[in-house]
Amino acid sequence: MGKTMENRFSQSSKRAWKNPWVIGWLVLLGIVLVINAGMITLAFVTGPGLVDKNYYELGRDFERNRLKRIAARNALGWTAHLDMPDENRQGVGAMYRFSAVDRVGVPVDDLEVQIRTYRPSDAEADFSVPMQRYAPGMYQAELVFPLKGHWEITLAAKRGEENYDLIKRRIFVLGN
Repeated sequence: MGKTMENRFSQSSKRAWKNPWVIGWLVLLGIVLVINAGMITLAFVTGPGLVDKNYYELGRDFERNRLKRIAARNALGWTAHLDMPDENRQGVGAMYRFSAVDRVGVPVDDLEVQIRTYRPSDAEADFSVPMQRYAPGMYQAELVFPLKGHWEITLAAKRGEENYDLIKRRIFVLGN
């Protein structure tokens, strides 16, 4: 009369893991995950890719002059330090202090120091604040971040006609 049919594809079957299609999909998924991990690593290791308002002027001869700028900065022999608050909050002022001394420990006084903030996800929120000298070789500025999230801070000093990018930091601003 009736034959009982056995279910050849039960939940306990180990044959699915030997199927080339299943193995192929798992390998493809693994490749995608490895590539994503590589791209995330590159995003953190390389430059921020931020666009400055005068990008054309900054970009001209960048590669040719890059090594000259690095050598000039190293020839200065300055020791620069940026003192930042432990916690930054959206809409609340935070004091940032910068100090610089030369090779022999003498404070560097004749600088125009600018602190630039970049919001990687929103260029409209970027802003720049000049730092004021409050003691020999020491400068300060109060920053108020309009948005929470990740920010990049770049500190640039100008001495005469020479510009020096001294410090770059990534910070996180907490919401209210």
